[in-house]
Amino acid sequence: MAENQRHPFLQGLSKHRGAPPTVVVIFGASGDLTTRKLIPAVYNLSFDNLLPADFFLVGYGRSNITDDAFRTIASDAIKEFSRRDLQTDVWKRIASHTTYVSGNYDDKKAFENLADHIAKIEKNLGREIQPLFYISTPPSVFESIITNLGTSGLASKHLGKPHHAKVVIEKPFGRDLDSARALNTTIRTHFEEYQVYRIDHYLGKETVQDLLVQRFANSIFEPLWNRNFIESVQITVAESVGVEARAGYYEQSGCLRDMIQNHTMQLLALTAMEPPVSLDAEAVRDEKVKVLRAIQPLDVQEGGDVARAQYAAGMIGGLPVNGYLQEPGVDPKSGTETYAAMRLYINNWRWQGVPFYIRSGKRFPRRVTEIAIQFRRPPGTLFAQNKNLDLAANTLTFQIQPDEGLSLILNGKIPGLETRTQPVKMNFRYATTFGSNTPEAYERLVLDAIIGDGTLFIRGDEAETSWKLYTPVLEHWKAQGQKGMDSYVAGSWGPKSADELLGSQKHTWREP
Repeated sequence: MAENQRHPFLQGLSKHRGAPPTVVVIFGASGDLTTRKLIPAVYNLSFDNLLPADFFLVGYGRSNITDDAFRTIASDAIKEFSRRDLQTDVWKRIASHTTYVSGNYDDKKAFENLADHIAKIEKNLGREIQPLFYISTPPSVFESIITNLGTSGLASKHLGKPHHAKVVIEKPFGRDLDSARALNTTIRTHFEEYQVYRIDHYLGKETVQDLLVQRFANSIFEPLWNRNFIESVQITVAESVGVEARAGYYEQSGCLRDMIQNHTMQLLALTAMEPPVSLDAEAVRDEKVKVLRAIQPLDVQEGGDVARAQYAAGMIGGLPVNGYLQEPGVDPKSGTETYAAMRLYINNWRWQGVPFYIRSGKRFPRRVTEIAIQFRRPPGTLFAQNKNLDLAANTLTFQIQPDEGLSLILNGKIPGLETRTQPVKMNFRYATTFGSNTPEAYERLVLDAIIGDGTLFIRGDEAETSWKLYTPVLEHWKAQGQKGMDSYVAGSWGPKSADELLGSQKHTWREP
């Protein structure tokens, strides 16, 4: 594809971006994430000529299947889930370098076979190749895979060279502070920190990346980005679906572990961080960690800084749905939250006294993720005596999904002989400006891992700092069981207890 025909998001992006010859090994090769996201991401990177010329894909899993069978799985995944149709010439480039290795995750011999397989690829290629290990499995086998990568010598392969081994680890990264520390200890036994890429796919979304551009590339925003001009910040991660067939997983997780501790806190860190000294990965991640460390401990008692609830029966899309306790596979006495809301304060110079309200849950009226920055209202003296005026707070909103973009609410005069005002919205949408075929988050993240850019990945101390904040909340909720658990009707925006978090500050939740 000619450069001037490439997608607008790729204009100016050099092909390959300096990526060395690479072999990507996907653990959990037949899993849902691999078929829905990873294989389509590899295909679209190849479509845009962003993969190195010498690129190899190796699937690893427990199923004993052939190379051809894995290629069929991969091509079917592209046909069903890729944002682009399968094109024969692009697929042939990938398929000719796609193989499969079977083995258990705790089988040292199988990992030695994998090491031999990669060595054969290097021998046939006639040069050393960068191994990238993508762990797309249940967390129960994370430590087994990492340990066997270490004992087989794969973790240290080409260490000290630009094409050293790397490992990508999917969430959840631990269940609490102790488990996160234990997993980090295992990782550090076999890998250096610069080899490790803890992935949160939210950081690959266009609007999340645009957040930093809006803040630091536009002089109209950064001078206002502080306690003097911002009244509050709201971050919403809402899902319209229930637990569906994932009750077994969700009963062990809950909303706080599933969404708040990772996705939502990443959005908060990028919103609140200080300007980094550069766009270098460590400079950006240093500032994110500083923000997380500055958050004051949460008051977990009733009337404090947290709220939790379970959805009750209601209506979604005009159809009746069960409450959480009536879902198949859910304990009728479950103390697992499907909704969580927090009021956070960041104790630093920029944000002292500004509440950050975050919420996430299932069975909301619609699926949406957004960050809303509410600015302080203008002094009322000029318009205070005119009751016809409805002065709204200026609000800047970043919509992460589903319709990526941003909007700004301003006050405007209604045409006429009287002075009347009305809130008006200025909108920017990626699909309108740049076209609707936006690259998926995993495309950006897989490519960044290949070229060694860790900016959009989570560092070990960052994960631990987030868990340090939320582990006391989890422990308190576990001790309480169903005591203190609120409820909300499916199809509503949450429980009364969450409204009370904001009510003490005379704030209200937005309806996205």
